[in-house]
Amino acid sequence: MNIDDQPITGLAARLGQALLEKGAQVTTAESCTGGGIAEAITRVAGSSAWFEAGFVTYSNTQKTRQLGVPEAHFGTVGAVSREVVEAMVHGAQAQSGARYATAVSGVAGPGGGSQEKPVGTVWIAWGDAETLFSRRFQFSGDRDAVRRQTVEAALQGLLRLLVEENPAAG
Repeated sequence: MNIDDQPITGLAARLGQALLEKGAQVTTAESCTGGGIAEAITRVAGSSAWFEAGFVTYSNTQKTRQLGVPEAHFGTVGAVSREVVEAMVHGAQAQSGARYATAVSGVAGPGGGSQEKPVGTVWIAWGDAETLFSRRFQFSGDRDAVRRQTVEAALQGLLRLLVEENPAAG
C-alpha cells in the first residue's frame, strides 16, 4: 500500500480524533491486509494515545493461537467467514484490552479464490464492549486494490461504530 494514500490517512486521523474524544482505544486483527489497517492508523502522529495493538494472524494456526478462533471454524465455514472475523474481534479485544476492534479475513488474490469465495471476497467485523457487526464484501481489482478497499472499509466501519451507527449497513 502507498504510504501517501491520503483518503485512508484522513480516515485514520478522523478515527483517532473520535477515539480521543471518547477516551477509548482500538485494536486490529488482520489477515488479508497483512497489517495494513494498523499501518494506516499509526501513520497518524499521536496514535499511541488511541491505538492499543495490531494482530497479523495470516495463518489459521495463528488465528487460533493468538486470538482464540476455534479450530473447528476452519473446517466448517473456512477462514474467510463471518464466524472467523467475529471471533478475531473478540480475541483481539481480550488480548489487548481495547474497547473497539476490527478484524478482516479475505481472498486478496491473485489466486486462492473459489466459486463460493472468489478473489475479492472479504469479511470484516467491528465490535465494542456491547455490539458486534460483520459484513461480507466483494471488492474488485488486483491484490493491492482489494487490500486498499479492505483497509478503507474497516476504517469507515470503525468511524460509524464510534457514532453508534451500524458499520455493516454502509
